[in-house]
Amino acid sequence: MSSLEPGWKKWLPLRRSSPIDRFRVSVVTTPEELAVSELIPIEIRYVLAMRPSRFERFRKLLVEGYGIGVRIVDKTPERVLQAVDRISRHTQHNTVVPWLELLLREEKIPVFSTQELERAEKAGVFLYEEVKALMEQRFEFRKIIIVDLKNQGIRDEQRTFMQEVNSDLYPLAIDAIVHRVIFDNAHSRTEVAQSIIKALIVIGPIAHGLEHVLSGLGKVFAASADDLVSEAAEMFALHGSGFTRKQLAKRGRILLPVFILATFGAFQVEPLIRSGRIGLAGAVFGLSAVALSLTTAIQSIFMYRESYVKLVKEGKIALQPGKTVTGMALLQDFTNPARLGLFIGAICSPILAGLVFTLAPELTKNGWVLAMLGSTESLVAGSTVLAAASIERGLFRLKVQKALRGVVGAG
Repeated sequence: MSSLEPGWKKWLPLRRSSPIDRFRVSVVTTPEELAVSELIPIEIRYVLAMRPSRFERFRKLLVEGYGIGVRIVDKTPERVLQAVDRISRHTQHNTVVPWLELLLREEKIPVFSTQELERAEKAGVFLYEEVKALMEQRFEFRKIIIVDLKNQGIRDEQRTFMQEVNSDLYPLAIDAIVHRVIFDNAHSRTEVAQSIIKALIVIGPIAHGLEHVLSGLGKVFAASADDLVSEAAEMFALHGSGFTRKQLAKRGRILLPVFILATFGAFQVEPLIRSGRIGLAGAVFGLSAVALSLTTAIQSIFMYRESYVKLVKEGKIALQPGKTVTGMALLQDFTNPARLGLFIGAICSPILAGLVFTLAPELTKNGWVLAMLGSTESLVAGSTVLAAASIERGLFRLKVQKALRGVVGAG
C-alpha cells in the first residue's frame, strides 16, 4: 500500500477499491512550502489568488498535520464513460461535443425526445439517471483535497471548506474533463495505435524478406500492411462508438478504390528509383502508405458532420455565430489525440519518406526502415496518445496561468 511522502513534487499513483478509478495526487505537507508560491501546484496558487483569505486556513491545516493535495484522474471512471456512451448513442448521434461541456459547465441537460426516452428505456437505459451519474461525478476529475496524513479524521467543516475551494477551480477544469472523457471513451483507438507500433516487429522482417526475394515487393507490403491493420481497427472502433454496419458498409465502398489506387502507387516506387527519381519515389511511397488511413480519417469527419446536421435539424443544438457543423465535426474528431496524431503523421509521411529515400538510398531495401516509414501516421498517433496526459496538463496550466494573471491584475 502506497504512502504519501513529504513534498508535493512526488507524484504518486493511488488506487481506490476499483482498479479502473485511478488518480494521482500532488501534496503540500508543510507551511514552509505554502509560503513559496512557485513551489506549490498551480491549482492551489489559483484558488489562493481568488481568495487570499484562504491562505491562513490552508496554513492552519498544514500546522495541524494535514496535507493539501491536487488530485487528478488517470482514467475516467467507468460509470462516467458508460453514461457518456449511452447518452451519445441513444440521443446525440454518437457525438460528445458540445452537449457534455454544456452539461458540466451550465448544467444544461441534453434534449431528449419522448421517442428516445422510450427506446432507451426498452433497452434498459434511463437517460436522466445517466445525466445524474455525470453530474455527481463532475467534481472528481481534478480537485483540491485534504490529505489525512496522521489518521486524525476530516471534520465536516473542513469538507465544506474544500467544496467551496473547488467551486472556484471547477470552471477552469471543464475543458480538461471533456478532453479526458473523449480520450478515454475512444480508448479502443488508443490501444490500436499502440498495437500498430508493436506490429512493426512483424511487418519489418516480412517486408525485408520480400524485398530481397523481389525488389519492390517489400515496398508494396510495407506501404499496405499498416493501412489494412489500421482500417480493420478503425471499423471496430467506429462500430463500438455506435455507428451502424450500414454506415460502415457505405464507407467501405469508397475505401476499395482508394486501396487499389494506393497499391498501384506502391508498385510505381521501384520503377521511379531505377529511373533516378528517388525523392519522388519516397514521396509516392509515403503517400501510398497513408492514403487509406487519411481517407478513413476524412470519412470519419464527414460521418460526424452528418450527425451534427441531424442534431441541428432536431433542434438539439443551435449553431452560434461563426460556428459550422463541419467545424464541430473537426472539434469532435480532433479532441481525440490519436486522431490528431494520425492527421499530423499522414501529412509528414510523404515528406519523411522522400527525405529518407534521398539522403540514404541504401535504406530503401531495408524492410524495418520501410515498415517504419509505412507506419509513420500510426507511430505519430501512438506518440501523441502517450504524450496526451502531459499535453493536457500543459494546456491546463496555461489556462490557469492566464486566469491567475487576470485575478492578480484585478486585485
